[in-house]
Amino acid sequence: MKNHSVFIGVDISKLSLDLIGVDRKSNVIINHDKLENKPLAIKKVFKKVVKKYNTDNVIVVFENTGIYGTHLALTLFEMGIDYCQLSALEIYKSSGIKRGKSDKQDALVIAQYAISNYFKLTLSSITQERITQLKLLHTQREKIVKALVQFQNNKEYNNFYTKQQLKELNRTNNSIVKNLKKNLKLIDAQLLVVINEDENLKRDFELTQSIPGVGKQTAIYLLLVTKGFTTFDNARQLACYAGVAPFPYQSGTSINGRNKVHHFADKKLKSLLNMCALTAKKHDYQIKEYYERKVADGKNKMLVLNNVRNKLLSRVLAVVKRQQPYVNLNKFAA
Repeated sequence: MKNHSVFIGVDISKLSLDLIGVDRKSNVIINHDKLENKPLAIKKVFKKVVKKYNTDNVIVVFENTGIYGTHLALTLFEMGIDYCQLSALEIYKSSGIKRGKSDKQDALVIAQYAISNYFKLTLSSITQERITQLKLLHTQREKIVKALVQFQNNKEYNNFYTKQQLKELNRTNNSIVKNLKKNLKLIDAQLLVVINEDENLKRDFELTQSIPGVGKQTAIYLLLVTKGFTTFDNARQLACYAGVAPFPYQSGTSINGRNKVHHFADKKLKSLLNMCALTAKKHDYQIKEYYERKVADGKNKMLVLNNVRNKLLSRVLAVVKRQQPYVNLNKFAA
């Protein structure tokens, strides 16, 4: 990373951006400014910044707020300005005791965080166009799946409506469910089209599914959260993100608890991995033998199942790194 000397913290909201710039000693050198969350307004402000401080000296830091940060990220990328998107929770946890809240204060906290943690900042980049398409389609799919669950669960009405009323209700629900399922199939087909249009995504998608227990939806979600397997260096990092990596719980001589996973996690990925582990436990001989052996030794079933989740993630990263499909050696055993 370059030796940046101007740290600009940006607090993002749907309609506006609040920014403030500081130097390495936390002295404010760019006064608080509030601007519209629109490309033209962003470009106008940062043209003045780079003219005064030079592009190579400036780094912009802001929270990962999903689509609200899109205009800022695209504009900075086009202008060649370094930027870093950070976890909002990470900044919040490191900001110490705070009294009161304002957008100006939040922008300053973000800038100060960047100075204090400069050694571990990693520059962000524009997500691949294909990954963005996948994310949008996957978001739509999640909405449809959620709606399907809501419209298919009507048992609570049975004791409160007449048969005629229930008949009308079911007719309407069945029509809605039919259309939702039709659209779900269309979304699934579109997801595969986007993946197949990119050779790298297609290859990683197929490699991931070569592992027993890992299905299509898990493979797609792994492509999304890893941005095509470019954001995590090893399986341990991905396991931490998924919330399946165990951590010690001990201090001195009085506290010596068991290792346990942390509640900070991608709950969706964790849920998918749980289903994969249950499937692998049934259909993969190695996993099945491992699970039964550990349980027979007295290990907790959920602990062993969590170990299986970690094994699956290790296999995923291994096949992607080697660019070779998973080989089940038990098929070749005499």
